[in-house]
Parts: sequence; C-alpha cells; structure tokens
Amino acid sequence: MNFVTHLECANCGQQYDAAKVHNLCTTCQKPLWVKYDLAALKKGFPKKELFGRPPTMWRYLEMLPMRDVANIVSLTETITPILETKRIAAHFGVNNLYVKDESRLPTGSFKSRGMAMAISKANEFGIKRVACPTAGNAGGAMAAYAARAGMEAYVFMPEDTPVINQKECFLAGAKTFLVNGLITDCGRIVGEGKAKKGWFDVSTLKEPYRIEGKKTMGLELAEQFDWELPDVILYPTGGGTGLIGMWKAFAELEALGWLKSPKKPRMISCQSEGCAPIADAFKKGERFAKKFENAATIASGIRVPAAVGDFMILDAVRASGGTALATPEVDIPKWMQLASSREGIALCPETAVCLGALEVLLKEKKIKPTDRILVFNTGAAQKYPEAVQEKLPRVDCTKPIEWEKI
Repeated sequence: MNFVTHLECANCGQQYDAAKVHNLCTTCQKPLWVKYDLAALKKGFPKKELFGRPPTMWRYLEMLPMRDVANIVSLTETITPILETKRIAAHFGVNNLYVKDESRLPTGSFKSRGMAMAISKANEFGIKRVACPTAGNAGGAMAAYAARAGMEAYVFMPEDTPVINQKECFLAGAKTFLVNGLITDCGRIVGEGKAKKGWFDVSTLKEPYRIEGKKTMGLELAEQFDWELPDVILYPTGGGTGLIGMWKAFAELEALGWLKSPKKPRMISCQSEGCAPIADAFKKGERFAKKFENAATIASGIRVPAAVGDFMILDAVRASGGTALATPEVDIPKWMQLASSREGIALCPETAVCLGALEVLLKEKKIKPTDRILVFNTGAAQKYPEAVQEKLPRVDCTKPIEWEKI
C-alpha cells in the first residue's frame, strides 16, 4: 500500500501532485519533499511487519514512494553493516565509535540508494532517457540503474573526476562526457539539455526521489541500533542528500512511534577546506550558502561549490544541535591510512574528512568521549587511487635480498 499524499516545496510550501513528474518547485526553484499520511502509515504499517523481510532497503517499502513493486529497478541494495572500531576509537580516546560501511552497496557507494529510487520512479513514470551531472559515484550509479531499467543515460562530469568513475559510466553504457569545469558547470549543461535532448534531470535534489532512497540509511541504522539512535552522526557533505534524508527519516520514525527515545543525533556536516560552502554558511549564521570559489579537493564527492539543498542541510544541522565544519585537505590521506591500517576499513577520502572533524570536535568538547558516535563511509576507497600517492619500495628478485632494508 502506498501512503504518499503529495509533494511539497521545502522552501515555500507549494504543494504538487505526486502522480505527476516534477523537478524543482516552479514557484521558487527549490527542492520538493515527498509527504506521507503518517497517521495512516502508523496504523497500516506496524514495526512487526519488518520481521522476515529481505535485508535490503526495500524492506521499508511502505515508507517509500513506489506505487507498484513491479516498477522497482534493483541490483539488490543490501543493508550495510555497522562496524565497531575499537582501535580507531582508542586513537581518539572515545568509548563507542562505529562506521556504517556504504561501500558494500551494488555500485560501491551510498549513491546506489538514491539512484535505485530515482530510476525506479522514473521507470514508474515511463521515462526512457535520463541525465545527471556527477562528481564521481552518482554518475556510475545512475548509469548502472539506467542500464538495469533499459533507459538511455547521459553523464556529465568534471574532466578530473577519478578515472574509475569515468570508466564505470562508460562500461554501463552511459553517454559519458568530460567537462572542463566543476559539477555546477555539468549541472548547467544537464539543465540546458532538457529542452534540446528530452532527458529527465536526476541531479541531486532536482527531483524528489533520490532523497527517499538516501532516507533508508536513517531507517536502517535505527533498526540496527534497536530503535535507539546514536548521539552523533558525522557525515561527509557535498550535495547533502544523505544528511537531509536521514533527518527526514528520523522525523518519520518518531511520528510512527518506533523510536525508544525522542532524542535524535547531532548531525555533523563535514567538508574539506578545499570546498566548504556549508561550513562557511554555518559559521556565519546564514541559511543559504554562497558559491565556494576555486573549489579543489581530492574528495571528489564533496567537491560541490553550490548545493541546491544548502538551506535543507543547514536547517537539519541546526535543528539537531549539530554543526558544520571543514578540516585540512592535506590530512585526508592520513585519515584514510589510519582507518585502513588500524581496522582494515577502506575509507573513501570523503569519509576521511569526518575523522578530521571528529578530532577537532573532541578537542573543542563538542563531542564527548562517552557519546555513541557513528561515521558514514559513503564509498569504496578502491575507487580513488589518485588519493593515495605513496611510492612503494622495490625488491629486485634477481639479486640477493637485502633483508636489513625490509
């Protein structure tokens, strides 16, 4: 049973018919929320209904916008594990530090969730051609799910996007283009092409459904923590859909009465000093972020100089009692290496920024050592060979081994 009532602008409140195709609000050009009849959902979908369901994001189907399960486009979006990290915790001097590892999803990142939902809804609406700008992982996910659905896909990415991301889009059959600019320039091209090429724009927050896919991260972690949410969530922030989606999920779970406590996590928006529009806006007390000029970071997924959902990110962070901050770009390889060498967890460079943020916030006493802390690993480190430049020593097997050098 579908419990969607309508779509609603996150800024001006204008309502839209959920049975029709929409991008941004036509009144103010801001993103749209999917709204549900939560009272009916509470009666029609008790928590016990989850028992025995497959361990994928679709186990929460009643809290998602699909009208017909036959239209779902899936590569089996599994529940991702939450890993306790005792050695990393000891490094930081905290008691409870966890990593939710989104790299286990079908396309190697959390983008699988959003694109599975967006392409499924596009499929339900009969859309046959889709396009998106990407900083890396979103393009690969979109290309894969479009291929799964038999859709024509177009991807536009900055020319310095990690090579693996370029290749996965090409391999999935997407028409893939490199752009001599940033993701905002790619987004402009996608927007301009809607009338000329007839594609549907599935850019971050420029359609209502990617956020619903990302929302499942919040539903999932709540269930994994037995409906008692962690104290702090550190989240690498580019377009911010995941952070916004989780905050929406927590509100919906509270309305359903599923949470053991009304206390929600402090949401920490983490960025690199190389691209920090949200951190800058938070520091200045502003609701809308200014475009970040000359954005540059090896964490390509958070190299988003202007996010269409900037106010939604900042609203969620402030409502949660959290914060937004940026940490040094040069520290990213250090944190990646720390996590992998201490725990065997291959953190992507975007998530490495979260460890830098954790260090700062512990020093500032904004996070307590006794807090339950959750960090999101949003993608597989193996997709970012450019982020690790370490030159390894060589051994000449044709000569006697110099064991003193080993």
